[in-house]
Amino acid sequence: MTIQRYQHYTVYNELKRDADLVSVGDFGDAISAARWRRDSYAQSSYENPDHHTLSLYLAGGTGISRQQGRVPLSGGGPGRVCIMPAHISSDWMVRGQVELFHLYIPVAAWNRAVIETLDVDPAGIELAEKIFCLDPAVEQMVRDVILPLDWNAPADRLVMSSAGHWLLGHLLAQYTVQRPNVTGVRGGLSGAVRRRVVDYIAANLEQAITLDELASIAGLSVFHFSRMFRATLGEAPHQFVLRQRILQARAMLGDGGRALADIAHACGFSSQAHLTTRFGNIVGVSPARYRQIITDDTFCGPDAIESRMRHFAKTGP
Repeated sequence: MTIQRYQHYTVYNELKRDADLVSVGDFGDAISAARWRRDSYAQSSYENPDHHTLSLYLAGGTGISRQQGRVPLSGGGPGRVCIMPAHISSDWMVRGQVELFHLYIPVAAWNRAVIETLDVDPAGIELAEKIFCLDPAVEQMVRDVILPLDWNAPADRLVMSSAGHWLLGHLLAQYTVQRPNVTGVRGGLSGAVRRRVVDYIAANLEQAITLDELASIAGLSVFHFSRMFRATLGEAPHQFVLRQRILQARAMLGDGGRALADIAHACGFSSQAHLTTRFGNIVGVSPARYRQIITDDTFCGPDAIESRMRHFAKTGP
């Protein structure tokens, strides 16, 4: 059995000694994330970690302090962010309850992002250490985008990897000693590359699709691919893939004999409930109601079907 990447991280292995792991996953080929709950009075030591860590306090944490000289550094609490660069050891006193989100970034992934984004030697770009700071952009990305996802669902994997790479880019733009100015990329995907990527997505909707895979197919870095994809198709890769999954589900719902759970699996959703949530958010009605509408002989035309769906979206069944 392949050992998941997150099991190699220093911070992860220190926390698992006395913290409860709520959820964990590898976000694409570059980074991993974990959500923790902890209620203890103890000391944690992160000895020379070989990876960067971004930490967001989701709840609690007011009793936590960083041991730094004679006077401990306090200030933890909901919404506080800690950035712990690789190879910087740190000691922490933990008192009471806390819930944390962690993003683990291998040094190799960081260096690759520096080269691809800034076209400079990674040795000249240093991630700054920050303790108990506020970053509304990080908090919003974690709470509103990452936490609601099913980290084990193929249908959500692309959103996960997109969010993870966004956080990596945010750290690169905002928390390096040199404070580099990350510029955008002009132009879009060529016709041949666009067809290659879109065909790959269409053939793999039931599988987990990551940004790294799509960027590799395009022959581009993840950062450049994301920008060029949006410039070409008018939406982010994860939005496009989700829309394709919903379009496929709509087509399959015309088969009245196929179970909704089977359709969910075929379209990359982890369960029927997962499909129902995403489908309802985009289409406006549940898959079951959509099937009822399109199989009702009274509403057989496309315009009538769309009108019927708008009606149910407003009034309910």
